[in-house]
Amino acid sequence: MVYPGIEESVDPSIAQKWHCLYSFAVLQSHLTGNPSPEPDFPDCRCALFVTWNTMSSGGHRLRGCIGTLEPKQLHAALHDYTLNSALRDHRFSPIKLKELPSLQCKVSLLSRFEKAAGWQDWAVGTHGIIIHFTDPEARVRRTATFLPDVAPEQGWDRQAAIDALVRKAGYSGPMTPQLRDSISLERYQSTIASVTYEEF
Repeated sequence: MVYPGIEESVDPSIAQKWHCLYSFAVLQSHLTGNPSPEPDFPDCRCALFVTWNTMSSGGHRLRGCIGTLEPKQLHAALHDYTLNSALRDHRFSPIKLKELPSLQCKVSLLSRFEKAAGWQDWAVGTHGIIIHFTDPEARVRRTATFLPDVAPEQGWDRQAAIDALVRKAGYSGPMTPQLRDSISLERYQSTIASVTYEEF
């Protein structure tokens, strides 16, 4: 599979439309029982997420999103997380072939991981966040992440995003200033590319 406009000078750790085109090709090949295409773009080591959205006149709705915060070889990881996010996100049923025309694929390549000074030490729209905290009721460590585009898409400020992420991590008790202050937060940035099936 050859992707137009790929230049050797392009930083391979920046998300590009050809990453999304490859994801569509991988998913379509899997759903039609054909061999996966070979990636024809530069390889590198990076953390990544693959997101599938269902497009409609009213906007888009999440259909699947899985990735890794641990840097992996892009060629293999993009193939694997394309299928994991489409078929194995436990929040949704597996994507079917007939759904492809209504889908958008987003690929996020993550970089610049750094420890924050506290739960408020990040910028909405710039940073993705990873939180770690001890659940004061269950006495277990919990962790979760939001990609950089989640908070602005939801219209959240930093506190609303943190509270939602604490819930995503599995904590169901009361939200208190003490709980927020106990959070260890890591922030990161990402580049994002997206393609609809029509563009594929």
